[in-house]
Amino acid sequence: MADKRREIAPLLRPVFPEELAELHAALPPPPSFLQALRRPDGKLAVIAEIKRRSPSAGAIKESVSAVAQALRYRAAGASALSVLTDTKYFGGTLADLRDVTGEFARSGPPLPCLRKDFMVHPIQVLQARQAGASAILIIVRALGDDEIAALQHAATAAGLDVLYEIHKPEELQRAVGHGAKIIGVNNRDLAVFKTDLALSESLIPLFPKGVVAVSESGIATAADAARARACGAHAVLVGEALMKAADPAALIAEFQGAR
Repeated sequence: MADKRREIAPLLRPVFPEELAELHAALPPPPSFLQALRRPDGKLAVIAEIKRRSPSAGAIKESVSAVAQALRYRAAGASALSVLTDTKYFGGTLADLRDVTGEFARSGPPLPCLRKDFMVHPIQVLQARQAGASAILIIVRALGDDEIAALQHAATAAGLDVLYEIHKPEELQRAVGHGAKIIGVNNRDLAVFKTDLALSESLIPLFPKGVVAVSESGIATAADAARARACGAHAVLVGEALMKAADPAALIAEFQGAR
């Protein structure tokens, strides 16, 4: 987070809701991330992530084309995408998001894309909307309530959904206090990089009725997806397993059919 604050410091300026609303009105509306996670067939939605590397896994698929991977995911039946746009730790760029949404606009049908990054300022929300995102990420543990409110208000003005990421019960309460409609439990403890699906099993049952629940990290098999679904998850966010899979379509089908 400190690196991200330094990285965007030269870009910082006031970003008012009116500017974001005008931008939203001027651009084609993005597909709804929220709606994509509520599958009418009752199956588990899969948010397929484009991730070249990570601090926990190291190099995963460094040279992959974001567009090519996005097209594989779309053909495989993913409900939505998560596109890493942080360069230093994940090997992604904002251009990856722009290229993916641009390709979807040309070739259709589009999938909603989450801008996955360390979001700290509304200028990043403006960038996300310009790049065609449908949603942004808010990591609750990493931000103060004033910062969260500013990001949420900016996202609303820009017509974007928000995925609130939590790891503890107190973070769930903070997210709910900000009106979160989509909450994801990160099963990986970002302090020590330990992954435990029991976190989803303990926290998702506490979610208010109507909130879309996402289980993030540590989903690699149908059995993992079944555990997430059993505790109430509407969706799973999967990066490393899908990036490494020889047949992403088969793995996504396993996740969707998990019982």
